[in-house]
Amino acid sequence: MTQEELLPLIYKKDDRAFTLLYDMYSKSLFGVISNLIKDHEEAEDVLQDVFVKIWKNIDSYSEEKGRFYTWIVNIARNSSIDRLRSKGFNNSQKNLSAENFVHLLDDNTRLNNKIDSIGIQEFVKKLKPKCIKIIDLLFFKGFTQQEASDELEIPLGTVKTQNRNCINELRNLLQVS
Repeated sequence: MTQEELLPLIYKKDDRAFTLLYDMYSKSLFGVISNLIKDHEEAEDVLQDVFVKIWKNIDSYSEEKGRFYTWIVNIARNSSIDRLRSKGFNNSQKNLSAENFVHLLDDNTRLNNKIDSIGIQEFVKKLKPKCIKIIDLLFFKGFTQQEASDELEIPLGTVKTQNRNCINELRNLLQVS
């Protein structure tokens, strides 16, 4: 089934549409989520929340504003960042054992494999170095624009402009292929 065939079913809240939606997008959305949330169970919980949000908020999706896939990836990314910033999540992370820290370091070394799982890395590598750095911080590491500004030691307005320009460059690369 294609995305074009799936969307009308989701709009109608057809029972089989949820399963089809999950089957089509769960792996790539889980890749986005697990890049930000290192705890596997927590990432699975966020994935479930993401699919519920997609299902409940499908009426807010507009084809004129962008692709469906981009819309659901943004839901996954924003849900992950919200979870990371939540008080409950932060409290649960305070008493991590040393084993968990080794696991976190291990996960960071496999970051490139996870990015590959959603097929974006080959396109990001083709961008200018400043774009690679901005996209890495904002989208793969979950930094806010202010945090990226602080990290890169450049003004917030510059981060916003570069982000917009870099996303446009990435969009152009994706359209060409």
